[in-house]
This record gives sequence, C-alpha cells and structure tokens, in this order.
Amino acid sequence: MIDRTDPEGAIAEAAAKYSNWGRWGADDVLGTVNFLTEAKRREGAALVRRGVSFSLAQSFDMNGPQKGWRRRTNPVHTMLDTGTDAALGLQGFPHGIGGADDVIAMPLQCSTQWDGLGHIFDHGKAWNGRPAEKVVTSDGDLVTGIETLAAPLCGRGVLLDVGRVIGENGELPDGFAITEEHLEATAEAHGVAVGTGDIVVVRTGQLARARREGWGEYAGGPAPGLSFTSIGWLHRTQITAIATDTWGFEVRPNEFDDAFQPVHQVVIPNMGLLIGEMWDLDALAADCAGDGVHEFFLSAPPLPVTGAVGSPVNPLAVK
Repeated sequence: MIDRTDPEGAIAEAAAKYSNWGRWGADDVLGTVNFLTEAKRREGAALVRRGVSFSLAQSFDMNGPQKGWRRRTNPVHTMLDTGTDAALGLQGFPHGIGGADDVIAMPLQCSTQWDGLGHIFDHGKAWNGRPAEKVVTSDGDLVTGIETLAAPLCGRGVLLDVGRVIGENGELPDGFAITEEHLEATAEAHGVAVGTGDIVVVRTGQLARARREGWGEYAGGPAPGLSFTSIGWLHRTQITAIATDTWGFEVRPNEFDDAFQPVHQVVIPNMGLLIGEMWDLDALAADCAGDGVHEFFLSAPPLPVTGAVGSPVNPLAVK
C-alpha cells in the first residue's frame, strides 16, 4: 500500500531497495543498458520474419503537444533555401543547379524521446551515486551524456498493450495507475515473456485519445502511466529500457499528495533505467493484435548530441 502522505519516505525506501549503484562498476555510464548484450541483439534480429517496419515516433512539428512548460516548446522548422529561391535564380549557383536547405530549433525532449541518465537527480545525486553538480554543468552532461547510448540501443522489443487488454475500447483513463499485476496480466494475454535485456513499450491508448479529441493537457496533465508500485517489477525483470505513449511515463496525478514524478526519481538516478516518452505505438499495436506477435526487433538509438540529457528518437520496430 502507498502512504500518500509520505512520498519522501517511499522514495527513499524504494531507492535503497532497488539501487543498482556499483553493479557495473564505479565508472559505469550505461545503467540498465548493460543488460542489452550482443546475444540479446542477435535474439532481437532473429525476430524479423515478415520485414514489415513501424516508426514509433510522433511528428516533430509545430502541431505537437508542448505548451511552453519549463521552456519546452514544439519544434520550429525554418527553410534557409527554397525551390522559389532556386527558380528565381537567387542562389548564385552556376549551370542551373539549385537546392533547398533548412534548420530546426527544438528542446530535445519535446516529442518522442529518451530520458538520459543525467536527466533526473535524487537529493543531488546522479546515476551511480555521482554528485549532480559534477555530472551536469552548463557544458552539458560530462559523464552520462546521451551520446554514450548511440550504439547499443537495438535488440528485442516487447509491446505490452495495457490499453487494449485492461482498458475500455483500447484505452486507459487518465489517472489510471499501471501496476505489476496489470503488466503481468497483459504479458500473459499476449503470450509473451519479459526479461533481461528487453526494451519494453507500454501502450496506454492516451495518444490515440489525444489525436481524436485534441492535445488538451497531454503535455503534463492527467494521464495513465506506471504506478509507483511497479518499480519492483522494473528492477526484477532486468529490462534495458521502457517507453510509453504518454508525456510523463508514470501515472499523473502522481500517487502521493505532494509529489512530482517520484518513479523518475527512483528509476533513473538509482536504478539507471532508461525511460522513453511520447512514443507512437498505435500502428504497431494494431499489427500485433492482428497477428498475435508482440515481440520484434527494435532499434532506437538517440541522436548523439554531446552532453545532452535527453534526445529525440525515431524508434523502428521490425517484425
């Protein structure tokens, strides 16, 4: 049971119980990505049967859900050279050649993305017990920058469509807390096992609802998501990473009276677990429901932005 009045105590207890500090040595920068071995990548690659692929990314454009909270805006895409410039001969190139060029300005966590290990701290401590002020400075994440994850993130992916199995009409209501029991029941319904090194994607159906009804409070408002009580499952299964189709991964409002993202506070700096948010799982989920296969090869490398604490990603699921 959760004591709603004591988030501090619950976070401290979970952080101590599920800490992976020192598990892979004092210098580790990968956290649970260490579980994703070469053997797991071969296992994932062997899951490709039909060759059909799905992008799990939302669009990166001005029509996204962001409303400016903590300066998170939607991407701004600007053309530097256009076909008009070329047609009018304004580009100054010889023999009729012309071209187009563009630039994008965006927060790194404004659409489909990974939270890096330098994104969240617990009482001033970053992943593996390092002092936060020595890890992330004005120069960026000097230790666990997202570029450290540019190569390893491909392997066996598993979809847990909790919205379809537990919800109504394929969707969970806002504020629904996904427990270990819900995750296990969904895996059983799909006939799939979750284990060491897997990249798990959890569909709640909230993104489908937002597309139907409008963004509303999708970015930061009430949402279905992982319960604080699911942290033990996240640790015990030894998964590499987990992503959802929601803005904040964990259930919102959070399960304590006065708290902000307590699951993040435990699993990122203490467990070293990689978290993805705002993934688009609807097309993949429809295909999985159709053929009954909920495992696939998943490639989801972040952009290697040096020192970044998060990164946009275009995850590809191949079945």
